[in-house]
Amino acid sequence: MANKKVVIVGGVAAGPKVAARVRRVLPNAEITIIERSKIISYAGCGMPLFIAGRVNKLDELVSTSYGAIRNEDFFLQEKGVIVLTGTEAVSINRDKKQVITKNLDTGAESELDYDKLVLATGSTPITPPIEGLNLKKVFRLYHPDDAVAIKEFIEKENVDAPVIIGSGLIGMESAEAFMGKMLFPTVVELRDQILPGILDPEMSATLKTKLEDMGMEFKLSHNVLKLEGDEEGNVIGVVTDQGTIDADMVIVAVGVRPNVELARQAGLDIGETGAIAVNEFMQTSDPDIYAAGDCVENVNIITGRKVYVPLASTANKQGRVVADNIAGKKVSFKGILGTSVLEVNGINIGRTGLSEQQARDLGYKVETAINASHDRTHYHPKHGQVILKIISDAETGRILGAQGIGQGDVIKRIDVLAAAITFKATLEDFFNIDLGYAPPFSTPIDIAAHASNILRNKLEGLADSISAKELQEKLERGDDFVLLDVRTLQGYKSRHIEDKRVQLVPLHELRNRLDEIPKDKEIVTICAMGTRSYEALRTLKGAGFNNVKYLEAGFEGWPYDYD
Repeated sequence: MANKKVVIVGGVAAGPKVAARVRRVLPNAEITIIERSKIISYAGCGMPLFIAGRVNKLDELVSTSYGAIRNEDFFLQEKGVIVLTGTEAVSINRDKKQVITKNLDTGAESELDYDKLVLATGSTPITPPIEGLNLKKVFRLYHPDDAVAIKEFIEKENVDAPVIIGSGLIGMESAEAFMGKMLFPTVVELRDQILPGILDPEMSATLKTKLEDMGMEFKLSHNVLKLEGDEEGNVIGVVTDQGTIDADMVIVAVGVRPNVELARQAGLDIGETGAIAVNEFMQTSDPDIYAAGDCVENVNIITGRKVYVPLASTANKQGRVVADNIAGKKVSFKGILGTSVLEVNGINIGRTGLSEQQARDLGYKVETAINASHDRTHYHPKHGQVILKIISDAETGRILGAQGIGQGDVIKRIDVLAAAITFKATLEDFFNIDLGYAPPFSTPIDIAAHASNILRNKLEGLADSISAKELQEKLERGDDFVLLDVRTLQGYKSRHIEDKRVQLVPLHELRNRLDEIPKDKEIVTICAMGTRSYEALRTLKGAGFNNVKYLEAGFEGWPYDYD
């Protein structure tokens, strides 16, 4: 159809991507975007950078890489796309193939004909049942207007006690914005860990310790009951089931839910996750209506199950798939791994694939490994620390998931592992990937490959390990064992566990001092990052010590007090 009419509801991520791609593959199509807001095609993920002052102007979040502002004129002149801002899609008449729209300034309604309709209606912040959300100095971080309001407030007010409710992606990105302004927020979380949907508990605990060392404060397992205000209606406290936290501003960041009301009213199928159900071609239950972005549910590549993981990267990819299918190309969207990355005060955080608990719940026989190392050669001046966890199927060696934290280049490793998981790579497959090496970029065997090798060693019985949590529990129970610290005296003095069961024998002296170590007790070896303690384990095993384990990730992954 030469003059196919394509109408797109939603103008943030998926919608503009559909429009741009349709124009390239269907040069004669009539394309219209309907958007409630006055701002379109903005980079929501850049809002924390704007608040922190690392992005100077809001225009930078709505501009192209070559400096053009993505507004109505831009889309009309460069893309040949009509954009109706300040306009709401009120309803869909599927029989007549019309969208009924309302101008939010005038209230005037009109009909817009379509051949193909795309729903890119996005998501809406969840409003928790908390009294006091309407108090002054209470914010969300969802729309550019929110970012402007928060930035202006921080810059004109003397903020001393910012509180963030929620420690998911939005909450921790809000924390990043505060830290960029040298403000130290208190993060309140209902669950017993931060980033509960992103990191496994031990990775989360290590991250929490690192962020606390930087000045952040966390209130975990706190149920917020209400927000407390003064006589002028300003928020002054966050009341939880464990007490009141002083606050002179609050950001509520407890997640989002898909915008599906327009689809529901049109009689389109809503999926089991509460988002719009689509097939592999991104079609809804009406084949002439597509949906993409934060309003749709997805398929997990590993499990084949329906999931709701709203991410800008997914929205953009789906936008391209929708456009290609509108053009008759029959392109499938294969699904997602839920790959998520973020930065908080210089610490890079990422995950992909299944968590350990998800893998166990699915019936996999799970084995994991945690590796702490440098992201590039130790002698390179820009090297940084990375803690990487890999989750695998112990029976097949298939990689199921990965998580990482650290000031080094975590995200490169998460991305490579995401590719490996997508193509069902085993641990051996991953080791054989020909990764690039030079001192500014990696170690000769990359840290991710090292982690996969550790996991292979564990599966082969060469590396019996213990987690930080398991070791802490042994210490608290008073178990009779030897905690063998194999660092140098200097390293020991810098930080160590103060306990009578600790025995210091530097690795370079171990072979000559084996007689000092009791063979009739369990031995747990420990060092800075796990490398020397694993070497010590192999030395002890070779010398006839049978009950030996090493602490994975060493002190780098130890989230507890040292004494």
